Amino acid sequence: MTTAPAAAQAPACPNAEAPPPAVDTSEVPAPGQPAPAPVPVPETPVGGDRLAGCALLSAPNQPAPPPDVAASAAGWVLADLDSGEILAAKDAHARQRPASTIKVLTALTALRELKLDDTLVATQEDANQEGTRIGLLPGMTYTVGQVFQAMLMGSGNDAAHALAVKMGGVPATLEKMNALAAEIGALDTRAATPSGLDGPGMSTSAYDLAAIFRVAIREEAFANAIATPMMFLPGAPGQPPFELWSDNQVLRNYPGGLGGKTGFTDDARHTFIGSAQREGRRLVAVMVRGENQPVRLSHQTMALLDYGFSLPRGSSVGELVTTSPRAPEAAPAARADVPPPAAVGVGRSSFFGSITGPLFLLAVALVAVAVAVLLRRRRAQLAQARRQASAESAEHP
Repeated sequence: MTTAPAAAQAPACPNAEAPPPAVDTSEVPAPGQPAPAPVPVPETPVGGDRLAGCALLSAPNQPAPPPDVAASAAGWVLADLDSGEILAAKDAHARQRPASTIKVLTALTALRELKLDDTLVATQEDANQEGTRIGLLPGMTYTVGQVFQAMLMGSGNDAAHALAVKMGGVPATLEKMNALAAEIGALDTRAATPSGLDGPGMSTSAYDLAAIFRVAIREEAFANAIATPMMFLPGAPGQPPFELWSDNQVLRNYPGGLGGKTGFTDDARHTFIGSAQREGRRLVAVMVRGENQPVRLSHQTMALLDYGFSLPRGSSVGELVTTSPRAPEAAPAARADVPPPAAVGVGRSSFFGSITGPLFLLAVALVAVAVAVLLRRRRAQLAQARRQASAESAEHP
């Protein structure tokens, strides 16, 4: 009797394939454009079979998470940033909208595409972005590093747009962001905007945001940006620079806070990432589709962090991956009656150096031709020598 995979045995979860229906028109495709299909669901859940369902998960023989927090957000993940162990979770892979927490992926993509000491010129299109803005001034020159840091500290949609333009434009940036998400194993994620404003097909999960954040915080520039409480941005010509303060309450009010990212849209509701360090442990808590009830989501996140630090090391219900668990595309199957290339010498180290495959065969053919020419010349020389010897014998019997 065969046993079905854990993912198949798990009860259906309400948002296993797609986020809840939108409450406004922000995700309506442009005229003539089809609505994106949901992000494919992996056959087995990334990070472990226990993450397949939507039930509250806590480590065996450990206390349950705070009940108010456990019941609040639609999904959340509490994890160790260094070991990758997931300490507790609720509906970790449910498809939700990220709001501005997607800027962690935007930032990580920018770090791979841009130089922080390069410059960019803000445009009117940047300044016109909807939602939260840090106040980029059209025509003003900034360093990429200033815009990068301001985007994370102040959640500026204008900053996210400016970085996307610098990376080749919004469509190209979204392709890069989504490729990077797939590369690091965030298979619930599809970025539809670089800022987190809702758009057609936008999708992520608490698990993915934790995994993306874990990769991002390894980057010094990212870790420094989210840990900065205040920075100065250049003011208008002739005006002094202005202060920009971090909006992350975990950084500002939680002992050992390392920072994180906030988010809100009407469709996503409240989203929050908070990380902290205590006694050599670094934890991250991610909450998606939450509400500021019974207390603000930032305080719920802090309660989750408190709970996590109270658990012993090794408590685990799953793990955060840093590379895609998808198998690489299969190569054509080898025939059983044909020895592998190494067995017949193709690609071996020899006087041909590192020549392999077709180049190796071409080299062998050229050598064979050269040897044949030399042999023909040698035979001709020997025949000529025999004829000369015969003639000499005839003249001198």
